[in-house]
Amino acid sequence: MSMSDDRGQTESVNIINALRRGTVPGSGLSRLAVGIEVEEGVIARQLGYVADGGGDLKFIKGDYGAGKTFLLARTLEIAQQAGFATAHVVVSSETPLARLRSVYQRICANLVTREDEAAFKAVLDSFLYAIEERVLEIRGSDLADDELREETIRSIERSLAELAEGSSAFAAAVRAYYEANADEDYALAQAALGWLSGEPNVGRPFRAKAGVRGTIDETVALAFLSDLVAVIRGAGYAGLVIALDEAETTQALPRASREKAYNNLRQLIDLLDRGQLAHTYLLVTGTPSLFEGAKGIRSVPPLADRIGTVGDDGYRNPLQPQLALARFDAQKLEQVALRVMDIYAEAHGEVDRERVSHRFIRAQIRQLTGRFGGRVDVIPRLFLREFVDVLDKAALYPEYDPWTAYRFDPKETDMPLTDEEEAVMVVEW
Repeated sequence: MSMSDDRGQTESVNIINALRRGTVPGSGLSRLAVGIEVEEGVIARQLGYVADGGGDLKFIKGDYGAGKTFLLARTLEIAQQAGFATAHVVVSSETPLARLRSVYQRICANLVTREDEAAFKAVLDSFLYAIEERVLEIRGSDLADDELREETIRSIERSLAELAEGSSAFAAAVRAYYEANADEDYALAQAALGWLSGEPNVGRPFRAKAGVRGTIDETVALAFLSDLVAVIRGAGYAGLVIALDEAETTQALPRASREKAYNNLRQLIDLLDRGQLAHTYLLVTGTPSLFEGAKGIRSVPPLADRIGTVGDDGYRNPLQPQLALARFDAQKLEQVALRVMDIYAEAHGEVDRERVSHRFIRAQIRQLTGRFGGRVDVIPRLFLREFVDVLDKAALYPEYDPWTAYRFDPKETDMPLTDEEEAVMVVEW
């Protein structure tokens, strides 16, 4: 088996393992993607523009089961393949859009690159290494350690000097991190990392050493985000893709916090449009109520105007800021199941397609949808977990006949149902 074949099999095993657990696979999503070719193309072109120095965004509107989570994950996968760093932030009561400091902290904590999970430290190290390499290239490789250190510090400050108003503190903390590592003071270096990433409880000794005050707060969070993008670019990446997921939870906030959250979104959009967040792509997902509800985006007209759709003549325009996803249907789910069979065959050996036939797939979909009010759009997660279980049993037991053995009983599944799944489940007495 060649190395590429081995990688393909490993990816297939990872996909099947994730489906067994009822989760979205971490890679290989293009092999499962059905019916989102247009959306993928639009997002890929946007990312090309962002890589060239622009800033752009997309709001994804879809009901539960429309595939928002999958499209978000696929977007992050496309972005990482295109050389971007990414951050997936779930909007919640702990990380509300009303608190930009918390959002910035989650971006740093969830930073991912194609090479690294929890990539904040690796990105900062790559940024500093690239500066050292440039200094050595200009000054010569025989530069003394002290001279290299001083010239690198000056280059750090020059690299960050022309950025937003938070840069002086940001640059000071980066300098402190570099010097702490050079002095092998790893406790101080860790404190610098914590402060730069928005941790609120960094001790006074670091702040005194670095010459910075307090912590990152609401007034400088967006300036620090711009600085972070500059570091990401300096580390050799195309830019930063930020995914703000489940933004509909904002509707549960008190009115003042809600309005602040929506105005923070408006401010982010304006920074992107003015070129003040270059090399940055913002993806926001939400249910229709976020866009249409009384406590949603339309309650703040300046934001609603920026992302509203134009016209409704039956033709979707995915180029607009807001992209509406159609509900998943049985035909798409059949196509996904057929792809899963191919992936399973690569992971674990050929599937007996006489026992697990296309006709059985349709029957299994009908059986599950019958227990969920006929709603295909709410069952993909459950269906794929159940379907992989059928494939496993067909591979393990030659006598296994899914036509007679398979039945779905939600009371017997160990996987907790989502609120949407429970809401539409048909109870049998």
